[in-house]
Amino acid sequence: MWDTSSRLNLVSWCSSDYTWIRQDHPCEIVCLNSIDLSTYFQTKERYSLKGARAIHSFAHHHHSNAGEASAKETKGLIGSGGWRHDLMEWFIDIFWFRGQLRELRRKTINLACIQPGEQVLDVGCGTGTLAMEVACRVGRAGRVAGFDPGTEQIARARKKAAWRHAPIEFQIGVIEQLPFPDQTFDVVLSTLMMHHLPASLKRQGLAEIARVLKPGGRLVIADFKRKQERTGQAARFHAGGSSMQDLAALVSDAGFEHLETEEMRPPRFSAFPGAGFVCAYKS
Repeated sequence: MWDTSSRLNLVSWCSSDYTWIRQDHPCEIVCLNSIDLSTYFQTKERYSLKGARAIHSFAHHHHSNAGEASAKETKGLIGSGGWRHDLMEWFIDIFWFRGQLRELRRKTINLACIQPGEQVLDVGCGTGTLAMEVACRVGRAGRVAGFDPGTEQIARARKKAAWRHAPIEFQIGVIEQLPFPDQTFDVVLSTLMMHHLPASLKRQGLAEIARVLKPGGRLVIADFKRKQERTGQAARFHAGGSSMQDLAALVSDAGFEHLETEEMRPPRFSAFPGAGFVCAYKS
């Protein structure tokens, strides 16, 4: 078990932006403003794993305040929280998931075989962490876009991109109507988002994804396992999940081919619920 001082060494202070930057993973930026992170470390033992549901407590139905300011209404859930979401996600990944969220992002990018100069869309991009890692892969010759219905999430994503001078296009939008022309992208990514959507909206969203992908374009979907498939500590993590078999069937129905699924098993002594991936090509 780390002591408080060693935990604090994970981050360094950037006074100009009130931002903590992970030294072991500089692509991850967590805005803390005036919060004393040591408070979280000192009180960690008072948290139950049921507190892991807080990472999704920022997701509200479209009638909530977060959704009222969005460009259009959606039948799915809308994330909110901005920098607070980043902070909670970072905390849970370090102390409960043992870095598996970071590993999930890395694996998503690798499965998509993203190449320099390609155009990539992150569907339901949240605060933009994955999109910024993708930007490192495509380089200046490529293009990265992200959209999300949550105004706080997009505002946070734009701030992070500006801080890193990353030319990423973050837009407020809904999966029912992607704000992009036909056949725009080489790759579309979706991580930890599909379980927020009812089945009818999944179908509609996948049709929109197929529309904006170029012929032969790649789609990679990553999501948590369903609650009933979780065991051990992971069974106490209350966020939703998806059946990879059901997702693969929906992807196939949307006109994709060469489907493959892959599993990401939870490590021992971790509350990470496990995840699955669906990879496919637009026909």
